[in-house]
Amino acid sequence: MIPILATPFTDAGELDLPSLRRLTEWQLASGADGVAVFGMASEGFALTTDDRSRVLAEVRSAAGSAPVVAGVGATSTATALEQALAARDGGADALMVLPPYLVKPTGGQLADFYGEIAARSGIAVMVQDAPGATGVSMPEPLIVELSKLDGVTSVKVEAPPTAPKVGAVAAGVPEDFAVFGGQNALFCLEEYALGAVGTMPACEFTDLLAPVLADWAAGRAAEARAGHARLLPLIRFGMQPGLAWAVHKEVLVRRGLISSAAVRSPARPLDPRSRALLDAVMADLW
Repeated sequence: MIPILATPFTDAGELDLPSLRRLTEWQLASGADGVAVFGMASEGFALTTDDRSRVLAEVRSAAGSAPVVAGVGATSTATALEQALAARDGGADALMVLPPYLVKPTGGQLADFYGEIAARSGIAVMVQDAPGATGVSMPEPLIVELSKLDGVTSVKVEAPPTAPKVGAVAAGVPEDFAVFGGQNALFCLEEYALGAVGTMPACEFTDLLAPVLADWAAGRAAEARAGHARLLPLIRFGMQPGLAWAVHKEVLVRRGLISSAAVRSPARPLDPRSRALLDAVMADLW
């Protein structure tokens, strides 16, 4: 389990590094195997170059020897390479790389893109298959071809329905190529059943998801499904377009892990009715 860290801001919209450190340390104490920054749940779209440098430095320091994955979400090979090299130099252990998406690439261009990022960065590259966010489709045979590139070591499958695609990809890639699920762990157990080796959800329920995954790994499928079912209302609530970032942060504030639920535009804060609905969801968990 590699949770995607939220990026805490102060009420004034500045980076809140003490909250970020507290959040990182809590992930690892709660059962995470590593952490990721600059993912979809991190508001990476709203971070400046300086923000990215400061966030990675703080998380790298707080994470100790645990793996740190840095997202790359630029819109060309040149700018993606710039982000990748900065992440490598900042101490990231691996890169989670979105395809270029403003100009939709061909399959051949994607192979060239991922091959160059992996070769030039020199650290492990994860392909992020997220057509809902990028509009870039990666069919299973293309991901299998990308898995053969030197330095491309994993994929995060977020193309619904995720479980069947996880199964198809896992059946075609080399044994040492890691297949992860995303989508806030919505179908993580089904993904594990079909060959996934990990999941990368948002970061506000790590302590509740860890025992679910432990039950699954130990063969206690019924217990795992029951535990996961209990989390589904919160998982669902945190997948609402436009509101997801505020949901993650509202939960984290109420759990005492960050100090403010502030988000940066175009993300938007929760309206009072949504906040009341979230209260009801949380009351069943804590």
